Amino acid sequence: MRILHTSDWHLGKNLEGFSRIEEQEKFLEDFIDIVEQSSIDLVIIAGDIYDNSNPPARAEKMFYNSVKKISGDGKRVVLVISGNHDNPERLIAASPLAYDEGILLMGTPKTIIPKGVFSNFEIIDSGEGFIEIKIKDEKAVIITLPYPSEKRLNEVLYKEIDDDEKRQKSYSDRIGELFDKLSLKYRDDTINLGVSHIFVNGGESSDSERPIQLGGSLAVDADRLPKQAQYIALGHLHKPQKVKGIENAYYTGSPIPYSKSERGYSKCLKLVDVEVGGKAKIQDIYINNYKPIEVWHCSSVEQALEKCKENQHRDMWLYLHIKTDRYINGEDIKALKEIKRDIVEIVPEVQQDENEFMQRDVKEKSMSQLFKEFYFNQRGLEPTKETMDLFLTIAEEEEEHEA
Repeated sequence: MRILHTSDWHLGKNLEGFSRIEEQEKFLEDFIDIVEQSSIDLVIIAGDIYDNSNPPARAEKMFYNSVKKISGDGKRVVLVISGNHDNPERLIAASPLAYDEGILLMGTPKTIIPKGVFSNFEIIDSGEGFIEIKIKDEKAVIITLPYPSEKRLNEVLYKEIDDDEKRQKSYSDRIGELFDKLSLKYRDDTINLGVSHIFVNGGESSDSERPIQLGGSLAVDADRLPKQAQYIALGHLHKPQKVKGIENAYYTGSPIPYSKSERGYSKCLKLVDVEVGGKAKIQDIYINNYKPIEVWHCSSVEQALEKCKENQHRDMWLYLHIKTDRYINGEDIKALKEIKRDIVEIVPEVQQDENEFMQRDVKEKSMSQLFKEFYFNQRGLEPTKETMDLFLTIAEEEEEHEA
């Protein structure tokens, strides 16, 4: 059986207010081509389809159009689980229509996929947290655990009559208990797989992931993952990585770098070939970096302008750090952005003695001049007219109050 594993699409996500939709569309076009060219039997999308629980209409339309093409109108299985960014009810709202196309949408650990026969595959058995499918002449049992919040996890594991002692088990132990229970569905005559959207202890995160571990309380120990699984497809972490201490559990990472902390990552998909009783053969399929994120450090505004001119026609997202001993005024910012329109952020790095501001003779300077210098000392930019007006209004009101 040939499987393609991906996750963390985050459709609709912005970068500091800049849309990434065009990059996401290019990725999905390439992904569809890879699926067709690689003769994929099963596509697994391991959560965080969208960037938030109320995605824009364009993102939803893009998802539905893409997964329909990925499934080949029911030719192959597309298994989708929700992540911590997704609204599970919204994700599975289209299940009746998607199911007819071979697209299996799973919102919570309690989601049950109906049995059914399709052109190239059959759903033989299913229940909370698992499905058994037959693709061509091969059978596979897949343990499925969409993002398990505390509430959803307890709903699956415990009944109302269960005592508090059971409920006080650690999150990791409860996840392990559920995996142990579901692993009983694995058989010697089936390909045995797992898919979940969780944070496994030891994983390397970036600053674009919404934390789900809450200081470690919602992290899962690697030894609690299903040991009999031949391959475990995980979602949540944006850096492609193998789970430490486990032979066959992987995060694919996000397909696009979603923050400057991800700019050094090589983005990829996992192509998995596996047969009954055999070890999974895993290959990385690398993805184009459609619009790189770069961070420049310039010694002056003039150098920044020159570098922008030299790279004017390169398509990138740019974080610009500029060392300066003067204001970066509105005209400077306008000039930079006219050359490079996709400057995400300009960060002044003020070269100034830490004690210089405090040592100045404040008696000889006006209130407005002192405020301008203070503002520049803190932010590296001169205050706008609106900011100055607001400050002076507040200062005047304070003087009147004291009088």
